[in-house]
Amino acid sequence: MIRTWVGACAAVATLFASTVQAEDIRVMTSGGFTAAYKILGPQFAGESGNTLETTLGPSMGQSPEAIPNRLARGEQADVVIMVGYALDDLIKKGVVDPKSRVELADSRIGMVVRQGEVVPDIRTVDALRRALMQAKSIAYSDSASGVYVQRELFKRLGEPEVLGAKAKKIEKTPVASVVANGEYEIGFQQVSELLPVSGVSFAGRIPEDVQSITRFAGGIPVNAAHPALAKALLDYMAAPAAQTVVKETGLDSVPH
Repeated sequence: MIRTWVGACAAVATLFASTVQAEDIRVMTSGGFTAAYKILGPQFAGESGNTLETTLGPSMGQSPEAIPNRLARGEQADVVIMVGYALDDLIKKGVVDPKSRVELADSRIGMVVRQGEVVPDIRTVDALRRALMQAKSIAYSDSASGVYVQRELFKRLGEPEVLGAKAKKIEKTPVASVVANGEYEIGFQQVSELLPVSGVSFAGRIPEDVQSITRFAGGIPVNAAHPALAKALLDYMAAPAAQTVVKETGLDSVPH
């Protein structure tokens, strides 16, 4: 369902008018949507009169910071924002209300090199393959984009053994940061996670023929303390007028 900005703002205004005192809305968000959330979240907080208590963590994986692991050990949240299929898993487990799911944005994978280095042409699959074959080291994330790079991209480029041997999964740390400090020559991650990091040059999105699009979505845990406010926040971030921020931060609007 297409949500209008007017409707989202009206919901915020209604909740603000009916709130006796400001509430703390607990939000867990994963990297891909974080840049957009850091802009839209404070806007919502300013209009609603409530505050946001934000926790960052990956959508999946074994690290204790991962959102599913946080929830499993009893950490509380009103909103979770994460990779869509990881959210679906929480819905299947009964952790997140299935009716609360809101589609937020699509995310594509991009590539960076250290600032000052020659930026390779990766506009075609052949050009991307050449750039990776010439690179001495490759870094990728421990979330959805990294899973794809490790399991699919190298195979689709026809060089899984050669590329896999010089590639490393980077846990808990933005991939662009280990490229910026010279630890790795090339880095892959969601575009929205690469752009905020200084010290790197953005080579571009990988070609559509070998691209992987990750849907980011939000949901409300079944034990949320403030489900109405949580819904208002998700509707606010999915509204049409929020799409300028979504696109400026490297994401793509969800097709309707």
